[in-house]
Amino acid sequence: MTTMFRYPVFPVLPGLDQTIIPEGLSRARSIMAEPDYMDGDGEELIKPKKLLNPVKTSRNHQDLHRELLMNQKRGLAPQNKPELQKVMEKRKRDQVLKAQKEEQEAHKKRSDLEIELMKRRETLEQLELEQHKDDEEQENTPEFVKMKSNLRRTKQEVDGQERAT
Repeated sequence: MTTMFRYPVFPVLPGLDQTIIPEGLSRARSIMAEPDYMDGDGEELIKPKKLLNPVKTSRNHQDLHRELLMNQKRGLAPQNKPELQKVMEKRKRDQVLKAQKEEQEAHKKRSDLEIELMKRRETLEQLELEQHKDDEEQENTPEFVKMKSNLRRTKQEVDGQERAT
């Protein structure tokens, strides 16, 4: 049975097994060297600070950002699209409308052959539907009625053969 480890297994280095790792620190963290300024005795050193972005701290940028956030909450997106994007969207809309219009015209303009084929298809579907209804009726009829109709057919066939001879 194999077990899957969630964390990679590091090779054990000699001498680390005897060291006591403080609680909350991982073995990898204990291996890493600590920076010199963390000891507390280097108070004369300059601590690194995060640099400020002059664009984000400017008043104009803050006002613009605030306005964009308010417009987004209201659902007012900026409508300043580039001209090329507007033209491409208009062209795409026109193509879709043209395709729909051509499709509608194709449905309206049918040749005589298509009309005749549609009529024949409808009549065939009606005949199939009637035949299906007849089959269902025959399945639902009692057995003695079926036998009686079979006897009549055989009697008519016999009578027809006697007349032919």
